[in-house]
Amino acid sequence: MRFDLSVPSQLLGALTPDLVLMGGTMVLMLAAAWRPDSDRHQRRVGYGGIVLVLGTLALVLWFAASGATAGPGVIAVDRFRWVSDVIFLLAALGTIALAIEYNGREAIWSAESHVMVLFATSGMMVLAAARDLMIVFLGIELMSIAVYVLAGLNRRSVRAAEAAIKYFLLGAFSTGFLLYGIALVYGDTGSTNLSEIGRRITQYALGHQPMLLVGVALLLVGFAFKVAAVPFHMWAPDVYEGAPTPTTAFMAAGVKAAAFATFLRVWLEAFGSLGFAWLLPVWWVAAVTMVVGNLVALSQRNVKRLLAYSSIAHSGYLLVAVASGTGLGASAFLFYLFAYTLATFGAFAVVSAISTSGEGGLGIIDYEGLWSVRPGLAVGMAVCLLALLGFPIFGGIGFFAKWYLLEAALTSPNGLVPLAVVLVLTSVLSAGYYLHVVRVMFMRPRVEGAADPAPLGAVTRVVLATAVVLILALGLLPGRLATWTRDASPTPPAVLGATTAP
Repeated sequence: MRFDLSVPSQLLGALTPDLVLMGGTMVLMLAAAWRPDSDRHQRRVGYGGIVLVLGTLALVLWFAASGATAGPGVIAVDRFRWVSDVIFLLAALGTIALAIEYNGREAIWSAESHVMVLFATSGMMVLAAARDLMIVFLGIELMSIAVYVLAGLNRRSVRAAEAAIKYFLLGAFSTGFLLYGIALVYGDTGSTNLSEIGRRITQYALGHQPMLLVGVALLLVGFAFKVAAVPFHMWAPDVYEGAPTPTTAFMAAGVKAAAFATFLRVWLEAFGSLGFAWLLPVWWVAAVTMVVGNLVALSQRNVKRLLAYSSIAHSGYLLVAVASGTGLGASAFLFYLFAYTLATFGAFAVVSAISTSGEGGLGIIDYEGLWSVRPGLAVGMAVCLLALLGFPIFGGIGFFAKWYLLEAALTSPNGLVPLAVVLVLTSVLSAGYYLHVVRVMFMRPRVEGAADPAPLGAVTRVVLATAVVLILALGLLPGRLATWTRDASPTPPAVLGATTAP
């Protein structure tokens, strides 16, 4: 199936999954506003959202199986887009499923909460498809505005209000960098289309134009804010801690995945020939992000903040794939995102189950002796943390995710061997906090008088079980997922120039 994107009807056809999700979301928005807020109503809308996401996921898989492609245009029709969409839709499924029971416990009866997740997912899918900087901006705004609302959803929580205002202010700040960078890139190249930008940079030898280089630098800063890379990460721990737990999982997995997907496409398709300018900054941002994220996580005693700094460290790992600048790096990037999304939602399913009303029970001390009272939760949390660590066998797919990233770094023509060493050393460092939580759950006695966690809700149980089963099953048969993500590069391997990293 090949689309001619210059024909409006075929352009709409190529956007079918996105339009189905957006149209269904608008219908659900009307349904959410039709009745007064109540736990029963938010559950109904939540289940409707799950059905809509599953339908969209089926469409995406059908397009991927049909081998759909397209000619030049403002959107991409390629395997990278479809694999990214699958990751976003899985994140949306997990978020809505966790929120259905979480919202009931926290008396967050606004059914529009599920609608916001769907709007944010629509923005993510637009980002995965965007081959034009203006479409990138539209996708970022659609995603970000919905997530601002989700972060402050619990209006009775001071921490949620603080998280929302911090996220909004710094998100707007980073959007300013992106817009100014887009303006400078357009001013120098005369185009906002990614492939056209790349062609004109090469054709007219624009690589050393100051305006273009400043524009690329501003875009790098804007994307670094969105993915919470050091030193642009300061918003992430407070926002992740204060936001409702399902929203935190959504931001840590889905929002990060979307920002990285468009980051990779923009860098490879538009600025592949400017490696001499951006490779060194990306190298250092990746290295510092891995080191700082893991070091600060070691001192955390709140599980949500620990996972927040862990998420920052994983941003550094993913930047290694961006720095590789190859098709293998793009494939490893998607494989890693898939594994990371599963492990993140599994871990946050346990956090949601252990926490009490008002976001209590978030200290590591609350996990002491969990094996003796809720062995299923302890095993599930251990598998997800070991996957995030990249531990072999018991970490399942997480081990292979780190392995493929290392392979991409070591085979890259950009001299990333030192960065691969940093990745390995910081992964070892991360064992200090991942294994500490595992040790607390299995090797410490339950605090005397501590209340046992409430029984796990049916929907949360499904999220945790699905994540754990997929992590372990794909760890035994990683070749199936690796085959699916293979060659899922936004563009043929880019030539980044003669400059190599330190």
